[in-house]
Amino acid sequence: MEGSTSKSTRGLLRVIILCTIAAAAVSARLFSVIRFESIIHEFDPWFNFRATKYLVKHGFYSFWDWFDDRTWHPLGRVTGGTLYPGLMVTSGVIYHILRFLSIPVDIRNICVLLAPGFSGLTALAMYLLTSEMSASPSAGLLAAAFMGITPGYISRSVAGSYDNEAIAIFLLVFTFYLWIKAVKIGSVMWGALAALFYGYMVSAWGGYVFITNLIPLHVFVLILMGRYSSRLYISYTTWYALGTLASMQVPFVGFLPIRSSDHMAALGVFGLLNLVGFVDYLRSQLPAKQFQTLVLALGGTVLVVGVSGLIALERFGIIAPWSGRFYSLYDTGYAKIHIPIIASVSEHQPTAWPNFYFDLNLLIWVFPAGVYMCFLKLKDEHVFVVIYAVLASYFAGVMVRLMLTLTPVVCVAAALALSHVINTYTQIESPSEDSSATSSTNGSADSKVSKVAPTLRSTRDKLIGIYSNVSKGVVTAMTTSFLLLFVAHCTWVTSNAYSSPSVVLASRLPDGSQHIIDDYREAYYWLRQNTPQDARIMSWWDYGYQIGGMADRPTLVDNNTWNNTHIATVGKAMSSREEVSYPILRQHDVDYVLVVFGGLLGYSGDDINKFLWMVRIAEGIWPEEVRERDFFTARGEYRVDDEATPTMKNSLMYKMSYYNYNALFPAGQAQDRVRGSRVPAQSPELSTLEEAFTSENWIIRIYKVKPLDNVGRDHQSAVAFEKGHKKKRKAGGARKGARVLRED
Repeated sequence: MEGSTSKSTRGLLRVIILCTIAAAAVSARLFSVIRFESIIHEFDPWFNFRATKYLVKHGFYSFWDWFDDRTWHPLGRVTGGTLYPGLMVTSGVIYHILRFLSIPVDIRNICVLLAPGFSGLTALAMYLLTSEMSASPSAGLLAAAFMGITPGYISRSVAGSYDNEAIAIFLLVFTFYLWIKAVKIGSVMWGALAALFYGYMVSAWGGYVFITNLIPLHVFVLILMGRYSSRLYISYTTWYALGTLASMQVPFVGFLPIRSSDHMAALGVFGLLNLVGFVDYLRSQLPAKQFQTLVLALGGTVLVVGVSGLIALERFGIIAPWSGRFYSLYDTGYAKIHIPIIASVSEHQPTAWPNFYFDLNLLIWVFPAGVYMCFLKLKDEHVFVVIYAVLASYFAGVMVRLMLTLTPVVCVAAALALSHVINTYTQIESPSEDSSATSSTNGSADSKVSKVAPTLRSTRDKLIGIYSNVSKGVVTAMTTSFLLLFVAHCTWVTSNAYSSPSVVLASRLPDGSQHIIDDYREAYYWLRQNTPQDARIMSWWDYGYQIGGMADRPTLVDNNTWNNTHIATVGKAMSSREEVSYPILRQHDVDYVLVVFGGLLGYSGDDINKFLWMVRIAEGIWPEEVRERDFFTARGEYRVDDEATPTMKNSLMYKMSYYNYNALFPAGQAQDRVRGSRVPAQSPELSTLEEAFTSENWIIRIYKVKPLDNVGRDHQSAVAFEKGHKKKRKAGGARKGARVLRED
């Protein structure tokens, strides 16, 4: 009776701790809402928010068939078939459930708070996953706490970070838990549940390919270790068959699971596992000698046929080759040379060493110890952790963004190591009753010696037990101190580094008070209020989703980056002379051009700093017309001052950024605080554009494209205009076709 009561008490205490961890995980992500307001962050989340509003307003089937004619003008975008809908559908379901319960919550607040809410579920999923690795409940609780507050995960899950990772990391961890459970039990039910959540993961995030390859690799390694079993066969075949069918229901994925090289490992292991199962059956039916001969012949035939078939299918285009994103994971220089648009994204850069300590802090030190402990036990589930740790560590070093996939396994391994330390040094042994009774009943020294001698070592430990307990207390106190420092670090990083929305900037005044810089929303609000509904806005693709979400105006390019040539066209317009740029603007019916300039305030994320990527992307399409080397001086310097190259000074981007900038300073004293350069005394002049709006701190500058009749032009520009009109007439048929497609 006492044992059951004690067990119930421990279970209740565990539930309370887990609820507290989940609450802490949610609370740690609310700094941005408290300091600023309930607002969507960054760039990509603005499209997700816009799509969610469309889903809630028009219904699921209209969302599924949505053709967005306000993006990628004049091409448009088949939105329903080019996104992962899991995030939007999740928010929509929550919205309708709350409405059904008569709780009037705005869809914006659901989107803002979705990531913090799922972070609490991720902590619970991490507890379940780690509990499968260790019999000690403390390991699971530590892992849940780590996952709840680790900056490596918080960076993508703060309030307002309405991106696919908001729900995807929970699905990643929970799918791994279901997979481990299925392997340990060999249950069709657990395998089917793993497939179900894997399908949900596929609908939510393109990173599902990590699961698609990690689980087959786990199975393959277990087969090589001679650990094939019926449990493994049942688990994997159930997961692969049902998971593949589930993933193919997402239109954006379609038939990729059976026609893409990224998914061939899963298919190959499925075939190998069936072959191993068949061979295992033959072993029980044939004599040893015949079995050996048959296995050699069968194995060689299958290997030759399988490899030849895969090569042939890829050769004839039935199976798509490896994508450029895949190659960029193995060669950090590949994207910069072949796909500059991928390399231009900051989160696709290789990870600097300080990032590991910044995002993981204490955990990165004990992470190897946890992996070593998995090696000591090396059960099937521990093999999974080792494989996961090796792969995720490599990928996290290649790309900053993939630090997110490393964080879960770091939390698991660190929790295993620290729980072992805590359990070892918090157990205080007391003398046994038999020893005490023997010492009190035997009065003579001889009897004491005769009784104590056989257990001399244990007696010695008891004699110095006070010193042993002191050492345990010291280690426990140090471990607790490190954990408290870890909590302080996580709170500081979350508060200062990951809780500031990109559309609302904050700085400190000399008196320490906070100063809000709201230029982005100021500019987007101006566009919404002062331009026609169908006014086309050209900007670099980074701002496309924000313009569509906040300004509600058509854009030429956005963060979907599906059409490299269209983006290169914008890059060419930005990097060329006005005589070349103006026909491009007219051809694409551009009404306004938006640029981001941080020279006055010292805002380093402006378009001048991104300008070389525009040039590189344009050069990839028009190498004869746009050359990166023309923007560097003879000494190989990229400059914006008097020593800047003529090509740089005559580019449309340069002119729009520094137009009338000198008027803010005394004569000849204009400074660019980002580049640390003095701007030329003579301000650039614009003949094809006119300034329409400049935000309070000059971060956003918007220019209106002049009508053709209002543009003063010389003979050279007249030729360029004529060429532009010829191109426009040729493109008229293509635009007419696009309009017909939209009407259909």
